[in-house]
Amino acid sequence: MKKIWQDSGLEFTQPVRDPLWKNIMLPPEFSAVIDSAEFMKLGRICQLGPAGIVYPGATHTRRAHSFGVFHLAKRLLDALAGRYPAFSLDPLALRSYLMAALCHDLGHFPYTHSLKELPLVEHEELSGRIITGVLASAVKAAGADPELTAAIIDDRQSHSCSQLGFLRSLLSGVLDPDKLDYLNRDAWACGVPYGTQDVDFILQHIGLDSGGHIAIDERGIMAVEAVLFSKYQMYRAVYWHRNVRAATAMIKKAILAELTAGNLAFDKLYGLDDAGFYQLMQGLSPSTSGLINSVLHGQLYSLCYEQVYDPDLPAHARCLQLGQRQVAEQELSELLGGSGAPLDVVIDIPEPISFESDLPVLESGKPFSAVSTVFGKELVRSFERALRVVRVFCKNEQVDKDRLRQFMDR
Repeated sequence: MKKIWQDSGLEFTQPVRDPLWKNIMLPPEFSAVIDSAEFMKLGRICQLGPAGIVYPGATHTRRAHSFGVFHLAKRLLDALAGRYPAFSLDPLALRSYLMAALCHDLGHFPYTHSLKELPLVEHEELSGRIITGVLASAVKAAGADPELTAAIIDDRQSHSCSQLGFLRSLLSGVLDPDKLDYLNRDAWACGVPYGTQDVDFILQHIGLDSGGHIAIDERGIMAVEAVLFSKYQMYRAVYWHRNVRAATAMIKKAILAELTAGNLAFDKLYGLDDAGFYQLMQGLSPSTSGLINSVLHGQLYSLCYEQVYDPDLPAHARCLQLGQRQVAEQELSELLGGSGAPLDVVIDIPEPISFESDLPVLESGKPFSAVSTVFGKELVRSFERALRVVRVFCKNEQVDKDRLRQFMDR
């Protein structure tokens, strides 16, 4: 056993069988958290939400993903301890880090990122509330600090731990356990090759720079390149597939309509699983529940307009604001000869996406973007631009698409 685990007092003797990583071994003292209602709820939230409409195998859950992140977080510590015999973490900090890896998604919303853009509390903050609230005693019983665990997950929270910044970089970064699990797990579940990463190779070439920050050696450059290109491909083929975006936009539109009408309070959207979300939306107005039911049954609106986001087009820039997007949807519905029903037309603009890439390279001390011969900053920015596509989906596909394009391209 490595010294880092001897010092922590942790023994990994509790197996969880996982289709991706096989045996995931957990400490018995983490069982109270794993068996809690809050953690079990993650098993009722599909990791990819509406992607299951396109990829039938995408039924894996945030609970499975959470076990995977824990597993890779432990393997990351193993790799650092193997490369640097003197590497150590305070036992309380180490346990809190592993607990953060396990519990990072406790506050996540149902239906993946359909609720993104809405003025809601971030799911990281909601996770922290659960960890420092109802699960605080179970987290303490596992030898972790609830407040430190929450602060590792949510960078808006502070803590006196001197290793907090390092622990955050271990959990969230270019080659973090979260990203390595979801890329591999999502690709496996969807039956596509794009997200598959060579985790063994990555962990062999990860290290610490002179300042104690996560870094890669020169051979690890190709690992970062693989992650960047995989992330691009997964967004293009899976996460932001046009039908996934249609479903996401329809759900978001239904929620926004009810929030705007005052029929739905923000706090009602917290703490839900997938079934709870559908039950909540069924109890609201028939028009929005009909929109939600259409997604549930795979009856998506038709794609009638598609264009890479152009900030110089006033219609594109205007629709970045949710309120103005609702107005534009109403105007479009009337222009296209519909009944003027506000739910007949849905405009979708994905949120800005960032491709983190600037890990230090050990031998040169330079950032990855200055060393990679392929993935410079401009190429990474082009990935971000190409993925952000404005789309208009219509209930009636027999619309005048020329008039629609004139409206959106003006």
